[in-house]
Amino acid sequence: MLRLAGARVLDERDLNQVLAVLAGDPVAACMVAARVEVAGLDPWRLGGEVWAYDHRSLRGARLDALCFAGPNLIPLCGNSSAIRSFADRARRRGRMCSSLVGPAEQVLALWEELAPDWGPAREVRGDQPLMALGRTPSVTPDPLVRPVRPDELDRYLPAAVAMFIEEVGVDPCADDGGASYRARVAELISSGRAFARFEGGEVVFKAEIGAMSNKVGQIQGVWVRPDRRGHGIGTAGTAAVAERLVRGLGRTASLYVNSYNEVARAAYRSIGFTQVGQYATVLF
Repeated sequence: MLRLAGARVLDERDLNQVLAVLAGDPVAACMVAARVEVAGLDPWRLGGEVWAYDHRSLRGARLDALCFAGPNLIPLCGNSSAIRSFADRARRRGRMCSSLVGPAEQVLALWEELAPDWGPAREVRGDQPLMALGRTPSVTPDPLVRPVRPDELDRYLPAAVAMFIEEVGVDPCADDGGASYRARVAELISSGRAFARFEGGEVVFKAEIGAMSNKVGQIQGVWVRPDRRGHGIGTAGTAAVAERLVRGLGRTASLYVNSYNEVARAAYRSIGFTQVGQYATVLF
């Protein structure tokens, strides 16, 4: 029976094809691959759905357009017809995400389709260089940066909240008193993916590995206490997290940064990161 062209929800029968698409650009696909490799394509376990665009009649044809719909809406690849189909499905589903994020070409095209219904956005960050490092950092890593222990959650959390407000522009504790955000930070700590440099019991540098696939770890939440900025702490600290990923975990280290943040971009380049793509983010 012929299937009409449009976005469909993938299931476990499509897993091998999805993994093949994700492997084609492992840095750009890290956020989605990290989930799919662990949970497969079952929406309940995955915490979202993976959509494909069907323009052929039979299941099993090569997938060339994918979109993850969960806490974030992440269009990974697809032509204009696919983007329109993803937008149609997203409109029918209703906005359940806090942002659109991913490869800039797909994100901005999807937002153009969705903006009349979902807009206005709180902020559109259309140019975010996606950077990667697959070797030992060029900068000496800070030996005082280490994984945060579970018993240090209360000391780490204020720095995480400060970073979130500074970077995203909203207080993560506003909706439920911070319970959800605290649980998310605690999960990162318990999984060994939160790193910090403590001085006098306070965090002066922090960063996290927000998503980690079999090939790539994506660094997020890089923050230096304001009174310690300009002294190289952020550069050496980020190098320490990148080294943990590359040498300790056998992954490529990646991150994305706002194009206007010249200080951060220069620091990442000095570590050895090079631009491998372009991301965009639409914040609600």
